[in-house]
Amino acid sequence: MQTPDTLVLWEAQFGDFVNAAQVIVDQFIVSGLVKWGETSRLTLLLPHGYEGAGPEHSSAREERFLTLAAEGNIRCANVSTPAQYFHLLRRQALIASERPLIVFTPKSLLRNQRSFSTLRDLAEGNLRHVIDDPTGAERREKVTRLLLCTGRIYYDLTGHERYAENERVAVARVEVLYPFPREEIVELISSYPNLKEISWVQEEPRNMGARRFMFTRNREREMVPPGVKLDYVGRPYRASPGEGYPAAHHIEQERIPREALTV
Repeated sequence: MQTPDTLVLWEAQFGDFVNAAQVIVDQFIVSGLVKWGETSRLTLLLPHGYEGAGPEHSSAREERFLTLAAEGNIRCANVSTPAQYFHLLRRQALIASERPLIVFTPKSLLRNQRSFSTLRDLAEGNLRHVIDDPTGAERREKVTRLLLCTGRIYYDLTGHERYAENERVAVARVEVLYPFPREEIVELISSYPNLKEISWVQEEPRNMGARRFMFTRNREREMVPPGVKLDYVGRPYRASPGEGYPAAHHIEQERIPREALTV
């Protein structure tokens, strides 16, 4: 049994392994608070990211957990750096309000040097719910398209040749998905005065991932300024989370950043 001051982490080898635990997730983890007034700091680490290994190894079903999140019953995050991961777990262990935490953890970032953090980031930083484009301040007036994303696809976007040569596109990361960081996103959007488009970019098919959760119709009205177009870039509607065929996977992984970064 988990004691009040204990942080228990459960890691799946692949994100889809949680499919077999869905009854436990539904009946106990996400609804324990409303059913019995019981909650915990249980943290599920679910590998999630499109690496070309096939449908069963691609998705931890972000859309499923974001559908289950309501009334502050759980927390969901897809952080993109070791420092963010460290501060997320530290916060989970120390915060007074206990809630289960679902962390979508891309495996490839373990080896991606562009995602590494400094010791200063670990020692002195804090958890950022939304991270602006690091070059945004230099060209804020020129940006007309803002790309919002979460997880490892950020590195596909900023590592693409079209990113460096296009001053009209900025790429920002939503690190904490639930509780929904509305104020941070509104502040981010308002910091770009000449926006014409905001695009949600994801690796997942259109009917999966965080897309539907991020911009419901009400949120679109509240967050997107008048005259700014809201768009989507990612895989089309699919029955399966991933292609399961390396050639088809690489075609999509190349198309998504190219399309997102082309104004």
